[in-house]
Amino acid sequence: MLDAQWLPILIALPIAGALAGILAGLFGVGGGIVIVPVLFLIFQLLGISSATAMSVATGTSLLVIIATSLSSIRSHYARGNVDFDLLRFWAPFIVIGTAVGAWAAAYIGGLFASAVFGIVAILVAMNMLFRASAAPRWAQLPGRVAQSAIAIITGAVSVIMGIGGGTLGVPILTACSYPAHRAVGTAAAFGFIIAVPGALLMGLMASTPADAPMGTWGFLNLPGFALIAPLSVLMAPLGVRLGARLDGALLKQLFAVFLCISGARMIWQVLPF
Repeated sequence: MLDAQWLPILIALPIAGALAGILAGLFGVGGGIVIVPVLFLIFQLLGISSATAMSVATGTSLLVIIATSLSSIRSHYARGNVDFDLLRFWAPFIVIGTAVGAWAAAYIGGLFASAVFGIVAILVAMNMLFRASAAPRWAQLPGRVAQSAIAIITGAVSVIMGIGGGTLGVPILTACSYPAHRAVGTAAAFGFIIAVPGALLMGLMASTPADAPMGTWGFLNLPGFALIAPLSVLMAPLGVRLGARLDGALLKQLFAVFLCISGARMIWQVLPF
């Protein structure tokens, strides 16, 4: 008989998956920005150390994003929101960044990933709160060399955080006068390019921590993936439809508050007291 302590977890993970799927379609964020804090908290409630909880949360999130981003990409592609020319140029550099980020996540440790997640989440939240309706900073994307560097950084930071490319990609593209819906659709594709090699490397490069939850391979927790992924995939197209109909200003503000709280909690975990 299933232990009663598992019941809240069995309820929480599918709900997190549904929310992640909606946000993936709505904002192009890949869902990891929701999945990682939820998994991080749940694993800690199971008595797992903060470092291991963060490492396994990021790896498992990348595995979920493979499925979520595919669903989101299909919906955005049907609306003509995916820029394949930009995607072809950025993809190799994103993969390079992904490899660097996976190495850092595997060998530097989960507390480092917690600090990165916390700082970036708060910065993204500040951008959502204070620049949601602001004019773009630049008239167009920078030159090819700068774009290559941006793509590498996007891949590396996204893997360390266990997120899709949209969390960084959408603000960067829209700041360069890129159409918002096209930025979201293209960033959803960034997520797939990041998640496939990222999850594979998280499984192969990382040794399974001694206190990892049951069913973990490297940094990938397969039961967590099985509970989160189905509703993530089903709900991503709903997020795309909502994004086409709603003024997202209020939603972005609420989401930004969530990011601030999650980011602050992550940073708190690495403070030496």
